[in-house]
Amino acid sequence: MFKICKFSKILGLIGFFVLAGCDLSAPTHVGDDSKIPSNLRAVSYSNLPGWRNDDVRYALQAFRNTCKAKIQYKGSVIPDAELLREKCNMLPSASADIATVRAWFESHFQPYQVYDEKGAKKGTYTGYYSPVIPGCKKQSTKCNEPIMGVPINGAEYKGVPKKDIVAKRIGRVLYWADMVDVQNLQIQGSGMLKLEDGSLVKLNFAAVNDMPFKSIGKQLQDKGIKPEGGYSADAVWTHLKKNPKLAKEVIYNNPRYVYFYETEQKSVIGKLGTPLSKIRSIAMDDSIYTLGLPVYVNTNLSDGRSFNRLMIAQDTGGAIKGWIRADIFFGSGDEAYKVAHGQHSQGQMFILMPKEYTYVKPR
Repeated sequence: MFKICKFSKILGLIGFFVLAGCDLSAPTHVGDDSKIPSNLRAVSYSNLPGWRNDDVRYALQAFRNTCKAKIQYKGSVIPDAELLREKCNMLPSASADIATVRAWFESHFQPYQVYDEKGAKKGTYTGYYSPVIPGCKKQSTKCNEPIMGVPINGAEYKGVPKKDIVAKRIGRVLYWADMVDVQNLQIQGSGMLKLEDGSLVKLNFAAVNDMPFKSIGKQLQDKGIKPEGGYSADAVWTHLKKNPKLAKEVIYNNPRYVYFYETEQKSVIGKLGTPLSKIRSIAMDDSIYTLGLPVYVNTNLSDGRSFNRLMIAQDTGGAIKGWIRADIFFGSGDEAYKVAHGQHSQGQMFILMPKEYTYVKPR
C-alpha cells in the first residue's frame, strides 16, 4: 500500500503548500544531478498555459497506474528510479481536492519545456482511440483479413514485412475482419470486435514485427489520389473500402505488422502495461522518454478548442517519433473516434521530473 500524505495550506504572503507529515525539505533520496539534455529547459508552473484551470485529479488517477507499472528506465529523459518510487509512496488520497493535488505536483515535480533538435518549441499532436469493428470467427467476403496472435511455434516475425506475414500465416489466426478495419486496428493498437452473434471481443496489442510504418494517406498522396473529404483517417478509410484493390496495394505496402491477444479485461492497455485513461494518457517516443512520467500538453483539439492538460506518458506508437511528437488517447468507441480521427495540431510540451533530481536552476 502507498503511504498517504495529506496537504495543509499555509496562509501568508508566499501562499504555498507543504505536506503534512512529509518533509519536502529533506527527501530521503536526492538523485544524481545528471546533466539535462539541451532539449529541456527548466521553467516555473506559471509558464504552463492553463495550469491553474486543469482538474489535475484525473492525471493523479492515471499516475497511480504508473506507480503500479514495471517501468523501463531508458531513453534520453530518465527519472531517478528511487525518487520516482518515493513520489509513489507519497501520493495524496483519492478524495483529495483539486488544490491539494495541484500543490502535490508542484511540490514534487519540476517542469521542463521541451524543444526539438532545431530549437523549436512546438510539435505535432495527433489522437488515437480504441475502435469497435465488425468481426468474424471464420473467413468470409466481408471478413477478408486475419487478425493474428504471436506465433507459438517459434516462427520468426521480427523484420518480416506484413505482406509475407499474412501470406505465410506467420502467427495464430484469432479472428477475421475487413482489411481496412484491421489496418485501423493495427494503427490504434487495440480495439473491440463485434461478432456476428453480437458478442464483443477485446483485443490488445501483443507484439510488432519491428518494420517501419508507411503512412497510408501519404501513399495516396504520392499516387495523386485525393479521397473525398481530404486525407483525414475517416476519408482515407472510406475511400479504401470503396476501392478494395487499392486498399490491398497500399495496406500491404506498409510493412509494419501488429499482433494481438484476446483478453477478458475491457481496459485498453498501453506500452507501459497499465490501463490507459481517457484524455489523460499520452503516447510518446520511448526511445527518448521513460514511460510513466507526467507531461503537460498545450495544444488544440480538432474542433479548435484549447487543450491544456496534465497527462501521463503511458504508451508509444510506430509513428510517434521525436521530442515534441505525441498521440493523445481519446478513449473507446464512436465518440472517441469523432475527436481522434481529425486530431492534428501544433503545441507545446512540458515534461515533469522529480523535483530533487536537479538538472538546472529554474528560469
